Amino acid sequence: MASSLLALLDDIATVLDDVSVMTKVAAKKTAGVLGDDLALNAQQVTGVKADRELPVVWAVAKGSIRNKLILVPAALAISAFLPWLVTPLLMVGGLFLCYEGFEKLAHRLLHGREDEAAKAARIAALAGPDVDPVAFEKDKIRGAVRTDLILSGEIIAITLGTVAGHPFATQLAVLSGISALMTAGVYGLVAGIVKLDDGGLYLSRRPSTIARGIGRGILRMAPWLMKTLSVVGTAAMFLVGGGILTHGLHDVATWIQETATGLGALPTVGTVLGALAPTVINGVVGIAAGGLVVGAVALLRRLRGK
Repeated sequence: MASSLLALLDDIATVLDDVSVMTKVAAKKTAGVLGDDLALNAQQVTGVKADRELPVVWAVAKGSIRNKLILVPAALAISAFLPWLVTPLLMVGGLFLCYEGFEKLAHRLLHGREDEAAKAARIAALAGPDVDPVAFEKDKIRGAVRTDLILSGEIIAITLGTVAGHPFATQLAVLSGISALMTAGVYGLVAGIVKLDDGGLYLSRRPSTIARGIGRGILRMAPWLMKTLSVVGTAAMFLVGGGILTHGLHDVATWIQETATGLGALPTVGTVLGALAPTVINGVVGIAAGGLVVGAVALLRRLRGK
């Protein structure tokens, strides 16, 4: 009896150890989506009244939970009955990350100034008396939940590729853990980001000189934080998406490993070059893949007359 209990405890410890390791790996691979998720969801509350920002974020978070309650069982079913589909789904997710990153980069370079003017005009129009705030909030929430469905699908696909081949209990625990971690992390941070300016304004009006200085610093920092999140998220999308594509192609992954090993053997700078080479190559592959897909989509739209 005692030996059986010890064996059971050992099995549980092994499963928990596997879950911990796989969760860390999956979290690292989904970092690119996380940065983009933060920036997109923080932008979703643009135009919402200050006292309604947190309720809107909470409503979107509940929608995100519903999305994941659908996506996680679907991912487990695919892993159980159609395991050959995991790698293609993962490649599609990686390709979509590259496409989304390149499209965002190209749009920013080609239409950046136009977008700023259009954004300012849109915010001014939303402040008008003719806008129904309830309908506006519902529309914002629906749009954010649709965006979350796409990003959550990417996270689940990447995580599924990480745990493919592991026992069902490990897959369930890792997928559930990543879903809960990403939802709580993303929307907790989004709530903090959207109220950052309110916190800065409150501190800037305090009698303490130090508090006022901190408040003014926060107010100056808040817009740059959003821009930084967007830039980091875009860069991470190329790195993560390119990494998924290269790992899905065995010959390319082998070549990258051999290249990194060869560079690592160089004197003096070998250690640095060997460590940077896979990241740089994955980023270049991600940018190239994203450009090809954006070009193909643009050509298809032109052929269809749109």
